[in-house]
Amino acid sequence: MSDTLSKYFVFRLLVAVILSTVAGAASAELPEAMPQAFAQSTLEATVPIESSGHLVLFSPVREVNNEIRSESLARLPVSGEGRLYQISRDASRREAREHYLGLLQERGASVLFECSGIRCGRSNVWANQIFSQSVLYGRDATQDYLVAGLVTEDGSRWLTSVYTVTRGNLREYVWVEHLKVSAGATVPGLGAENDRVSGPVVVPWQGGVTYRFDWQATDRRKISELARTDGARVVLVGYSVLAGDELLSDAMARARKAAESLSEVLVKTGVPRQQQEIVVAGPAVVVPDPARQGDRVEIMVITR
Repeated sequence: MSDTLSKYFVFRLLVAVILSTVAGAASAELPEAMPQAFAQSTLEATVPIESSGHLVLFSPVREVNNEIRSESLARLPVSGEGRLYQISRDASRREAREHYLGLLQERGASVLFECSGIRCGRSNVWANQIFSQSVLYGRDATQDYLVAGLVTEDGSRWLTSVYTVTRGNLREYVWVEHLKVSAGATVPGLGAENDRVSGPVVVPWQGGVTYRFDWQATDRRKISELARTDGARVVLVGYSVLAGDELLSDAMARARKAAESLSEVLVKTGVPRQQQEIVVAGPAVVVPDPARQGDRVEIMVITR
């Protein structure tokens, strides 16, 4: 191969690398852009979303007496859109999910919650009551959901939800919502620009002598990862509901014991006791958020 020809191929290679890098950087710098569609899918519908109280879930869904229940949910003022795609038969919804997850990670977004299969709850509820897309009604065992958040340099906050499902006829679909959250709204697990406080992760508890905590592996991993930040402090705030004739001091003691018990759990997952701080709120602090009620411990990570 001549020297001129070699230089030509090297030049072409450099151009390709540069264009690829620029394209990737542009994607990372444009959080307002809907994530690029999975290549082996067909766009079925686009739905504009403008709402003062759009429902976003950060934990599995349940339906009780025709009402949506979730340990962590938020009704947020948002603007954006949802897109419905049908996945081609020679691809899979898992490939589609990995595609979107990869794009979100490239943008620097953090996964706030994810679930798979029956752990997500009933597909019927996701399809008809969460997303209002009946075509998403499929098998409970063959569904996935994730919601990721990103705070940009100007303080804007973005949420992206990805739900995939296999229907009874084996057709597979993916629903993507890409939303800008209005200023002032509280998003579970997602702070504002330069916000030093991450959380809260709401952990309901039951028990007295021994305690059972209702929280997801995703939450445990998130706390452990945040705690590894240099100088991070993990704060556990214990809450309790004041029973009928219960003394305030007894309710406060229950909240403290529950927080101390969860503290020991965190120690076993790699968060040293000396890095933790326990605050007892008991029933004395009232939080209006319906997702933050009952006997619970709220975990926050505060950085320098």
